[in-house]
Amino acid sequence: MQHRALAALTELERILQLAGDRVETRVVRQVDCRGVNLPVYTVALGNPDPQVPAIGFFGGVHGLERIGAEVVMAYLLSIVMRLNWDHTLHRQLESLRLVFMPLVNPGGMALGTRANPRGVDLMRNAPVDALEPVPTWVGGQRLSSRLPWYRGVAGAPMEEESQAVCEVVAQELLPRPFSMSVDCHSGFGLSDRLWFPFAHTRKPLDHLAEMYALQVIFRQTYNHHPYVFEPQSLQYLTHGDLWDHLYLQSREVPERVFLPLTLEMGSWLWIKKNPRQLFSRHGIFNPLIGHRQQRVLRRHLWMLDFLTRAACSAESWAPQDGQRHVLHAEALQHWY
Repeated sequence: MQHRALAALTELERILQLAGDRVETRVVRQVDCRGVNLPVYTVALGNPDPQVPAIGFFGGVHGLERIGAEVVMAYLLSIVMRLNWDHTLHRQLESLRLVFMPLVNPGGMALGTRANPRGVDLMRNAPVDALEPVPTWVGGQRLSSRLPWYRGVAGAPMEEESQAVCEVVAQELLPRPFSMSVDCHSGFGLSDRLWFPFAHTRKPLDHLAEMYALQVIFRQTYNHHPYVFEPQSLQYLTHGDLWDHLYLQSREVPERVFLPLTLEMGSWLWIKKNPRQLFSRHGIFNPLIGHRQQRVLRRHLWMLDFLTRAACSAESWAPQDGQRHVLHAEALQHWY
């Protein structure tokens, strides 16, 4: 049952051992998986001053999509190895905070399920109801944990794994004047997508101008990048989206900026290249051929590094009051 989770945890703990005391590591939860307690780690490094910007990297929210956890761990390993020689990185970390939660749902990975061991889909578990109709089932349901996209019992506390993410975001990201996050998933279409809120409504988020400015500098820096940068609501709406919930929490202090992104890797492309993957539950969401997995891990690291640099340099590109109205109007024209 648990070889996948144990392999991922073993790799994460190997990276943490390589990092030593150069990173701050703690176990934010111990989650039960059929009688075995599995740790949920968070890793942080850089300047803890709440006035400096921060970016968080999250993976493994859906246990079946192990490639998301592997991408986050690959980037964490890259950072740890660069600490040995990269003076530019050390200077960057003087004015930036990095936070990693590579394996949010170790129990789901152990069981090979999208949901956690209690059958709850963590991306349908937040206390946010869609304001418009959602797709049947995919948008979230409360009928049974034996069916996919189960939200959990109405009015119940969020699942331990969801609470762990919320606590880390509330402690490390939301108190800062500027912060970002990237949550790595797979399983939607032939293209890699960078989604941003909202998922519960087609209404634009308050920081649409900032999201538009971010995609502008992304396109300017990498003119031929392969990502579709868009609000999730352009594709479908859902109940209980965790990042909608956290973004709405961030708006309790209006002057702070929190920009959550979701990397949705297009797993259908892997199936197109290797149709036999359709006969494997894991093959629908992960590259199964070794060289293709390595290519996927390499493919996204430069994008994560770009977002790290963008978070560190937000003062240079984030729109000021005089620009926001213009960029907001351009964003509405572009996306809505």
